[in-house]
Amino acid sequence: MPTLPSTMDLSLLNGFRLCRNMDPIRLPLSAQRLIAFVALRDRPLSRLEVAGSLWPEVSERRSNGSLRSTLWRLRQTAGNLVRATAAGLKLDTAVTVDFRQASAVIRTVLVGPPNRQVTLSPYLLEPGDLLAGWYDDWVLLERERFRQLRLRALELTCQQLAESGRVGEAIFAGSTAVATEPLRETARRVLIQAYLAEGNYAEALGQYRAYRQMLRTELGLEPSPHIKALIAGLPSSPTA
Repeated sequence: MPTLPSTMDLSLLNGFRLCRNMDPIRLPLSAQRLIAFVALRDRPLSRLEVAGSLWPEVSERRSNGSLRSTLWRLRQTAGNLVRATAAGLKLDTAVTVDFRQASAVIRTVLVGPPNRQVTLSPYLLEPGDLLAGWYDDWVLLERERFRQLRLRALELTCQQLAESGRVGEAIFAGSTAVATEPLRETARRVLIQAYLAEGNYAEALGQYRAYRQMLRTELGLEPSPHIKALIAGLPSSPTA
């Protein structure tokens, strides 16, 4: 009976997890960091860049030595998961990475064709924090970038769903954006617009009032004229 090829799945959202045929592979932290660093960049990386980023506190000679040692130990456990090519180090193309799949969804929402079918992807609704619990500088930068792009994709999806009459899904997307960043005005605006499209004026006003109170309490600021204009003229709408 022929042996089925193994599948490798790498999860970087909600923490690090590497599985072969759905079975977790235990790796030292140094190997996890190497895999994650390479997986976050969908291009070959020079050894100097990888070593200097992962071991910045030591000399170039020692960081290169640490990289060689980590690559050797990784191959003993997970094979050629990180491949060394003439162009540099890169993740094996057979590895499925949830972060890359989520990034592809976000990219489609933000720069995809305008006539595409709008969908509400699970990668937008429940992606989790990128490498949760890791605090390396390169992780923090990529985590915030991913978070901002995901929020913008949620807002745009909310707007497009509301415009196409799929108001319930629009409210779901807008509510997810607001829950992720309650002080983000653009998220509140698209959610309020979705409630207005539904004809649910009380919920629209409630969202405005909650946002105004939070903004005053936490930042000492007032909502912008853009969001005030959305609820102007509604029964019982608050005055400026």
